[in-house]
Amino acid sequence: MKRIKINSEIKYSVKIGINHQGEIANLQSRSAKLMIIIPSNLTQLIKIKSSKNTFVIKVPNGEKQKDIQVLRKIWRALEVNEFARNDEILAIGGGATSDLAGFAAATWLRGIKWHVMPTTLAAMVDAAIGGKTAINSPGSKNLIGAFHSPSSVLIDLSFLQSLGKRDLSAGMAEVIKCGFIADKKILDLLEKDVLNFSEIICRTVKVKAKVINKDFKESKYREILNYGHTLGHAIEKDSKYKLRHGEAVSIGLVFAAELGAMKCGLSQSEVDRHRQLLSNFNLPITYAKNRLPSLLKIMKSDKKVKNDQIRFIGLSKTGKPVWLEAVNQQEIKRAYGRIC
Repeated sequence: MKRIKINSEIKYSVKIGINHQGEIANLQSRSAKLMIIIPSNLTQLIKIKSSKNTFVIKVPNGEKQKDIQVLRKIWRALEVNEFARNDEILAIGGGATSDLAGFAAATWLRGIKWHVMPTTLAAMVDAAIGGKTAINSPGSKNLIGAFHSPSSVLIDLSFLQSLGKRDLSAGMAEVIKCGFIADKKILDLLEKDVLNFSEIICRTVKVKAKVINKDFKESKYREILNYGHTLGHAIEKDSKYKLRHGEAVSIGLVFAAELGAMKCGLSQSEVDRHRQLLSNFNLPITYAKNRLPSLLKIMKSDKKVKNDQIRFIGLSKTGKPVWLEAVNQQEIKRAYGRIC
């Protein structure tokens, strides 16, 4: 087992290579009360032994769980079962589950302990780590949220064996992003014939840990984790969420690389490496040309817009992020034209 320490608003560890049944039993034995939040589709895969101090809340699958009505159901269960500040929540699932459970933990009694056991690659390397929690509003994702770090992140690599190819590929977009912004070795590992998931995940988690240790509440430095995400989020919404988050981010990464080539001196070989790596994992790297007006409108409502300027993260070279604070529409149009 590998352990990565994170020091943000609290200190906690990401444990990689655990046995999920053992960790669940451990939490049950030491918690006064434990609420386990798990999507319905995982209840056959993960067996939870009954216990007088354990309460299991089944939630819808995917983004449907990040809804105020589901949150109210959790709040009600916490109330009925008299959860106090020394009681705990365990999220088992993908990124949507960690977002939901973490927000429930952040808001109950102004904050109780929670743990997360991610079951998808995207959650293991991204959503479960860093303390961003949220539910969705009727028209947008993640506008209602809080920063509230988990007390532990528990990664069982065996869950990767149950993932479909599309889910695994979608998670790879976040891995590739971390390689380009901070750790070239990740990219080298992804180009090998046999993937060492333990090392890949460990190095990716270390990238995110280093960033959030420096800037937990995203005052600026943490924004490098949004490489590829400004356009990626817009594409995700424009597709009416038919594209997975990682698939939309994949397209956004190629766009950001092209923007970096235009404005920051990123070499053509590094732009090409973006395309090749993402394609190797069957991720999309193009989007419809006629969707740019819609994407511009969506990007203008992005949380990170400042002074009516759409902001991006670019690269001058691998491992060297650049903050692009004022990119005009002509520059966006030129870079977008290269991904159509």
